[in-house]
Amino acid sequence: MRILFASSEVAPFIKTGGLADVAGSLPKALAQEGHDVKVILPLYEGIGEQWRSQMKFEQYYNVTLSWRHVYCGVFSLEQDGVTYWFVDNEYYFKRWQLYGHFDDCERFAYFSRAVIETPGHFGWAPDIIHCNDWQTALVPVYMLEERYHVPELANTKTVFTIHNIEYQGRYGDQVLEDVIGLDRSYLNEGMLGYYKDVNLMKGAIMASNFVTTVSPTYAQELRLPFYAHGLAGVINEQSGKLQGILNGIDTQLYDPAATSGLAANFSARSLVKGKAECKLALQRAVGLEENADVPIIACISRLVGHKGFSLVTDALHEIMAMNVQMVVLGTGDWQYEAAFREAQVQYPGRFSAQITYSAPLSTAIYAGADLFLMPSVSEPCGLSQMIAMRYGTVPVVRETGGLKDTVTPYNKFEGTGRGFTFSDINTHDMVWVLREAVDLYFNNKKAWRGIQKEDMTADFSWNSSARQYLEIYQRILGW
Repeated sequence: MRILFASSEVAPFIKTGGLADVAGSLPKALAQEGHDVKVILPLYEGIGEQWRSQMKFEQYYNVTLSWRHVYCGVFSLEQDGVTYWFVDNEYYFKRWQLYGHFDDCERFAYFSRAVIETPGHFGWAPDIIHCNDWQTALVPVYMLEERYHVPELANTKTVFTIHNIEYQGRYGDQVLEDVIGLDRSYLNEGMLGYYKDVNLMKGAIMASNFVTTVSPTYAQELRLPFYAHGLAGVINEQSGKLQGILNGIDTQLYDPAATSGLAANFSARSLVKGKAECKLALQRAVGLEENADVPIIACISRLVGHKGFSLVTDALHEIMAMNVQMVVLGTGDWQYEAAFREAQVQYPGRFSAQITYSAPLSTAIYAGADLFLMPSVSEPCGLSQMIAMRYGTVPVVRETGGLKDTVTPYNKFEGTGRGFTFSDINTHDMVWVLREAVDLYFNNKKAWRGIQKEDMTADFSWNSSARQYLEIYQRILGW
């Protein structure tokens, strides 16, 4: 099977969030199944020289975007059985950040046109084009007409994955003809029209052959207005072609037995000593009192409302009244940053506010902390809880999206479960389960070690998810 995976960011080349992790891992898993997989992404300024030096210039041509004929260069790089196509246009992609520019609609309409036109210039006919989030949402829409103009696309089917429905690519209707290059019928007949605006994600949901999202629970939540951000009606109308498939993680990358830079490597069999050394190293690194016996509660996240940080800031004094330490790593809304900085002053040696982002420090936190707190209001899948579990750090999560699908609640009667959960968006419920977790940590080490080993040996690889995607591809191709 020939699969073209289109994404606005791909790890390890460029990353701002979980989309890059998925786009970096899923194609590799598909290639390992013996398929011809190519990934196409923009050649951003932020892609480093270590990758540029390995790229090969392939060709250039002009992309047609409305009345424009715009330069498009293609560089390639092969890694782990996958061919990566980098779309070069410095006007659109030589920017200081990936998103948030005044012309994002035009930038990613251009990229979507490049996704459509590039296969023909290589004489390569994809069976599937797999698109991701609003930045590539125009690809299925363009395909409605372009499959009749480009021979290589005649039999191509499209799959669209919603990683986070909160970001939909919504613009005023003036972009339709001049920027996107489509006539008014796409607005008037409802393909892209959304309260008199243009909604790119809506168009992808309507036009694609199949729609997936990143966890089974999130797929069900999207039927509800609370989670769907205005698209519940569209989701329910198109629900016959919607399926939730849980994301995986790169289990080789997140392996405590092999991760470089840790104070000690460890596995489920050598958990106690290695984890203790990582804990002391973390305490030294972030200014916490060195104490092997006190549990560390960790948060690694963007500090924003939908991640549930209002629950955390409202309950900070209750949490710190327990015999615990806490470390928070991330940046975001000013009120959360300020609250955590103040907590560091109020609880010296017990609370650490790391208002930054550091990949090495995040790894040290995953390895050294005891509890990982994710009280998200909405969490399509979440990768952090799976990474934390790989390092024997027990999650405390709200039952939403992928958090519900990956963290089974601890059952003290049967001795089963992967962590501690609560369902309501409620500070008191969160504090209650945190107390349960801390109590188990202090008073039942055998049960605590059992949860850690269950977490560390759980299968969070892409193997099962990749097979589910392949089944969808085969189904819509009629194979």
